Amino acid sequence: AGAKDDTFNVLDLAEYTKNRPWWRKIFAPNSGSSAEKYNVATQLVIGGVTGWCTGFIFQKVGKLAATAVGGGFFLLQIANHTGYIKVDWNLVQRDVNKAKQQLKFHSSGNTMPPEVKSRADEVIIFLKKNVILTGGFAGGFLLGMAS
Repeated sequence: AGAKDDTFNVLDLAEYTKNRPWWRKIFAPNSGSSAEKYNVATQLVIGGVTGWCTGFIFQKVGKLAATAVGGGFFLLQIANHTGYIKVDWNLVQRDVNKAKQQLKFHSSGNTMPPEVKSRADEVIIFLKKNVILTGGFAGGFLLGMAS
């Protein structure tokens, strides 16, 4: 007489995940922060390794870029000194003054555009949610830059 008939729907997660692309599984919008998914040691290792790799690559590319830019300026100075290139300094000065005026005009508002502000807020929220991962990345980045 008072029997309650409960019915349940069964969701087969294996079939559900087979139909989803791999990037949805990893970067799903409701996947939560890494603090909810991984323990502290895993977060530090992931952050440290990715930070070290980023710092190491940044250091190598930075040296290469600095060498290329410096070498280019050096070659331009040699070409200018030997007479292959003639620089119109009046034109350069006029263009620099025009650029200064545009910078003064754009910086007079002192307010960030809304799209930049929203992106900055997203970054701050991510950093707050993933403090350990971010700390590991920062430490690894500094080690990568030093090596």
